[in-house]
Amino acid sequence: MQATQTPTLAYAATSPAAALAPYALERRAPGQLDVAMDILYCGVCHSDLHTARNEWGGTIYPVVPGHEIVGRVTAVGSLVTKFKVGDTVGVGCMVDSCQHCKPCTDGLEQYCDKGFTGTYNGPEQGSGANTYGGYSSSIVVRESFVLRVSHGAAELAAVAPLLCAGITTYSPLMQWKVGPGHKVGIVGLGGLGHMGVKIAAAMGAHVVLFTTSADKRADALRMGASEVVISKNADEMAAHAGSFDFILNTVAAPHDLDAFLVLLKLDGTMTLVGAPASPHPSPGVFNLIMKRRRLAGSLIGGIKETQEMLDFCAAHGIVSDIEVIRMAEINTAYERMLKSDVKYRFVIDMATLKAGA
Repeated sequence: MQATQTPTLAYAATSPAAALAPYALERRAPGQLDVAMDILYCGVCHSDLHTARNEWGGTIYPVVPGHEIVGRVTAVGSLVTKFKVGDTVGVGCMVDSCQHCKPCTDGLEQYCDKGFTGTYNGPEQGSGANTYGGYSSSIVVRESFVLRVSHGAAELAAVAPLLCAGITTYSPLMQWKVGPGHKVGIVGLGGLGHMGVKIAAAMGAHVVLFTTSADKRADALRMGASEVVISKNADEMAAHAGSFDFILNTVAAPHDLDAFLVLLKLDGTMTLVGAPASPHPSPGVFNLIMKRRRLAGSLIGGIKETQEMLDFCAAHGIVSDIEVIRMAEINTAYERMLKSDVKYRFVIDMATLKAGA
């Protein structure tokens, strides 16, 4: 007999101006290819805030954010082969895609021609129904979009941000073949940037962190940066002109891209992964054409690559630097995040939701 839907506790925003508050929803019964899980931890991404407040447009209310999910499997469909009850698993920014277009068949589901199904703020493939994310007690996801987590139990909270911040930085570093002998810049030491430093360093690159905050120098060096440059200091910036193979720009606020483009060597690339609510000032064309420099963008990573990232991080002992919060503290966390008052990612202990704390 078909199981009934599962009542699920969550936190949701009901309008752009509304604080997140307790919300009851129902998860679908697991189908033959589905994995059901209790959510243990959920990271807090800047995208959550943008979506909750409709800063990018297109938010469907009520919205339940959260796409950095670590959980434990509670049920699997009859055709599921990769997971069993009790497994520790992850879910990132996607829960489905068309599965048929060339990007999907190439393992690049994030670039699905029909648009991937986001973990929250859908729409689902076929039905068009809205999806609800990880600020909830449980979730049901198609097996092919579930990731295996091999980190130890004590690290699971700090693993959660890898499902977005980790893959968002790992994918472009892999795309541009960062490795030993490369000089790599990371712009910004926030949720994304601190993962970029750790991963690029583990890949063997010489890592330079660019920050406006001198008090982040010690953290950046601890995470694997070889040098720290205060980007407001013109002399420090000029000393690196024309020397970088690759720059990963993680800053999610509009700023002068030319200041960093001039630091690239011939055929160097700067990839943008920060997503500001309003555009950057347009860069000067001559800074691109005189050294055949490239300005690129990157969006998370496919499922295969995300699994590779998780395994890479487990092998190199990489997790996120986190501050664990209770579910009821999410609105305060959003305000602190706007002030960059977190080192370097908030993670919600979902047991505090189940306990009604």
